[in-house]
Amino acid sequence: MGGGVEEWTQERTLEKPANQLDLSEEELNEEITRILTSNNPHAPQNIVRYTYKERTYKPMSTVDQLAVHCVLEGNLIHKDSDEARSQRAQQGLIKEKSVESLPSTEVGTDGEKIEFPDEDPGEEAVEMVEGEGGVNEEMGDEESNVRKERKLKNQFNFWDRGSQTLNNPLRQRGNQTELPPRVNFSDTANWCTMYDVYTEELQLQEKNKEKQRTQSSKEDKRETKLVPTETQSDDISKLARVSTNMERMVVQNIFDDIAQDFQYFEDSADEFSEGGTLLPLWKFHYSKAKRLSVTSLCWNQKYQDLFGVGLGSYDFTKQGSGMLLLYTVKNCTFPQYIFSTDSSVMCLDIHTKMSYLVAVGFYDGCVAVYNLKLKTMLPTHKSSVLSGKHTDPVWQVRWQKDDMDNHHNFFSVSSDGRVVSWTLIKNELMHMDIIRLSPEGAETVDSGRCIDFHKEFDNMFLLGTEEGKIHKSSKAYSNHLIQTYNAHNMAVEAVRWNHFHPRVFISCSYDWTVKIWDHTVPTPMFTFDLNAAVGDVSWAPYSSTVFAAVTSDGKVHVFDLNTNKYKALCQQLVVAKDTSQLTHIEFNPVHPIIIVGDDHGYINCFKLSPNLRKKPKEKKGQEPQKGPEAEATKMEKLLNFPHF
Repeated sequence: MGGGVEEWTQERTLEKPANQLDLSEEELNEEITRILTSNNPHAPQNIVRYTYKERTYKPMSTVDQLAVHCVLEGNLIHKDSDEARSQRAQQGLIKEKSVESLPSTEVGTDGEKIEFPDEDPGEEAVEMVEGEGGVNEEMGDEESNVRKERKLKNQFNFWDRGSQTLNNPLRQRGNQTELPPRVNFSDTANWCTMYDVYTEELQLQEKNKEKQRTQSSKEDKRETKLVPTETQSDDISKLARVSTNMERMVVQNIFDDIAQDFQYFEDSADEFSEGGTLLPLWKFHYSKAKRLSVTSLCWNQKYQDLFGVGLGSYDFTKQGSGMLLLYTVKNCTFPQYIFSTDSSVMCLDIHTKMSYLVAVGFYDGCVAVYNLKLKTMLPTHKSSVLSGKHTDPVWQVRWQKDDMDNHHNFFSVSSDGRVVSWTLIKNELMHMDIIRLSPEGAETVDSGRCIDFHKEFDNMFLLGTEEGKIHKSSKAYSNHLIQTYNAHNMAVEAVRWNHFHPRVFISCSYDWTVKIWDHTVPTPMFTFDLNAAVGDVSWAPYSSTVFAAVTSDGKVHVFDLNTNKYKALCQQLVVAKDTSQLTHIEFNPVHPIIIVGDDHGYINCFKLSPNLRKKPKEKKGQEPQKGPEAEATKMEKLLNFPHF
């Protein structure tokens, strides 16, 4: 003690290491949450194994996430084991002389036999007491303490504690096959070897051309098919599809902004104006068709990104060869199909169901059918002088439903005044005259210009003439006109039925007018003067009151009668007035886009802004009407307008 201060009376001081951080109260009170997961952070995630089946390295799908932190080997042994019995015997828990060492039968003092069964049937020990003169007196003190040890249940055996179902063990079955043999091949290529290969290919092509010439001398040249060479079928045909896909990928990368946004891009300026605009998308042109005019356009109804273009000339003094091209919006730089013709292509139509069949009308009066499935540049069917071809240019062709014998057929109209029905029977093209507008001996000659069939009544059709008249007729009455409309002062360039209303059709002419008709009324319901020659007009497929027209001054006019019945919502200049003029226009059957062709072989694609395709406002308290019936009702209200 020594007068010193006791240790327990001294104040304890907190000793801190020299490098300890000093934290503020906020930092000390901040709670840091730690989440424990079953994943091992140290387990590798990029382990690969070689598979002999696929002959490649593949990453492992499952990685062992088990991490062993501590392993302790226990010293427990089962009490029924031999080692446990020997340990209990050494510790004096049981006598060395156990029941198992005794004989199975013993004789008592009174002569009775005592049996010790090998297995204990019950849970309690057998009491070996026979009375006063029993075994205890006979066997002595040591043997009197011997009792058969009570056998406990096996705690690892659950058969006697409850039912247990057996599960079929998992089996793995694998087959191992021999690896395919490998052979190393090597060769040397030089300019001599390449020259020999090209020479052999040219010689083979010349032989095939000679065979084709000999065959064409026996048959009509236009009905023969090109026989592809062996090298073409083996090499070029395989390369063509790959190159087409590669070209589309490159073009879509170049025009990626248009390809991604043309379905969703909208013009925000429409919110501040009543009119609309046309947003330019793609421009299609073929370098070998510079001097040709776009004479017809037609969308494919099955593949909505594919459309056909007819190229020729409207000037009879500059007639020559023409072209039939098929473009896709996936590739605006080069046509998908190219067909060269000896005469100008004046019209075309793609079959609605058999999308690979294209009917074409030529300036020389012939009609033909091209099959896109066949690898040939020649038409599968073509009319001739012997098969009843027209004597003047064919201005319109239209596919019709198959006849009773399931033969494909289409109609054509020409300047010679004939409306002819053509039927495809095997390799022949059968014809039948439906109407003759200029019968023999007549002083005046009516020339057919355009034709269109009713959407609901297949027999009824409209026929526009170069004299400005529109005839209504039926296939059921040959050479009989139901009604004639004095429509225009010049040639009727286009006449089309409305997609939704069964009584309404539209017509246009070079007399600068577009007229909307009710076929039950002899006078037009609406007349629009566009101040220029109208080359074509088309109804929109999504609305009964929207239509578009093109004029010779290079403008596109878009009308919506439900919004404005007096003027167009959009008048947009597409091409320069002094250099070229527009000829045809077509709406896409699905997307809100249009294609416009001019007299220089260019096809421009535009998207309609929201104001040009907006739906009518819904009144409060009324259920909105949708579908064709609502569009027909909208047009019916316009026809019943008091002013008209």
